Amino acid sequence: MDLAGALQLGELAAAFAALPIFPLFDAAYFIVSVLYLKYEPGAVEMSRKSPFASWLCAMLHCFGSYILADLLLGEAPIHYFSNNSSVILATAIWYLIFFCPMNLFYKCVSFLPVKLIFVAMKEVVRVRKIAAGVHHAHHQYHHGWFIMMATGWVKGSGVALMSNFEQLLRGVWKPETNEILHMSFPTKASLYGTVLFTLQQTHWLPVSEANLIFFFTMFMIVCKVFMTATHSHASPFAPVEGFICPVFFGSVSSGHTSHDQHGASHEVSHPPPPPVKSKEELNEGTRKRKAKKAE
Repeated sequence: MDLAGALQLGELAAAFAALPIFPLFDAAYFIVSVLYLKYEPGAVEMSRKSPFASWLCAMLHCFGSYILADLLLGEAPIHYFSNNSSVILATAIWYLIFFCPMNLFYKCVSFLPVKLIFVAMKEVVRVRKIAAGVHHAHHQYHHGWFIMMATGWVKGSGVALMSNFEQLLRGVWKPETNEILHMSFPTKASLYGTVLFTLQQTHWLPVSEANLIFFFTMFMIVCKVFMTATHSHASPFAPVEGFICPVFFGSVSSGHTSHDQHGASHEVSHPPPPPVKSKEELNEGTRKRKAKKAE
């Protein structure tokens, strides 16, 4: 019975891994990506003032991961734009979300139950892109573990790693929002996922690629749908990171505490200088001394 269940699960995973992505899942990926662009402050005003800049930002949101991966592997960064069907589909979705009369299309796709379906479909594309990125890098660099991880990571993270460049196209400069400094859940999950797919690709993880795609996709769907439905930004990795990071990398608060204590002792040992007298006070003192001498 267990063997039959395992065979059925394996067949399900294989069928899921062979599921075509275009056009349905790609359309869902583009819809969610352009929705996030429209949520950005000033994005709607920019689409009216400069539609071309808005379209470029939308293309970065949809194809930023392919551009970064091509740059890492020494290929033309505009190579994916030769896929006319995907570019036309992404352009049509951008136009409908930003310029549809009465915002009908935007209201439909941003309705929470519908949006959750698109979010789940987007995670299917994300995991498939991570697996494809690792496989592509392994084809060129058979023993380049870090190249596989970097390629899979940028394939899964999408435009998040290019957020500062995308902001420049919108006339915004916020270096403190660097994704590497403040990783969101999809970026962290893509990093951890690409490590798993790299281990699987190099035969250090005894599991088939289809099974890994299936289970990691289910994990991403559950986490991302729950976070979207509850409007939560808390990472599911936070408890594990909170336990492991202080052990291996130290605690941030301890450094700040010692620095504050050192600063406090420094202030105590060196009292502040007396206030400097103003020019009026100096003139008043001079007049008093002259009057005293005259007396």
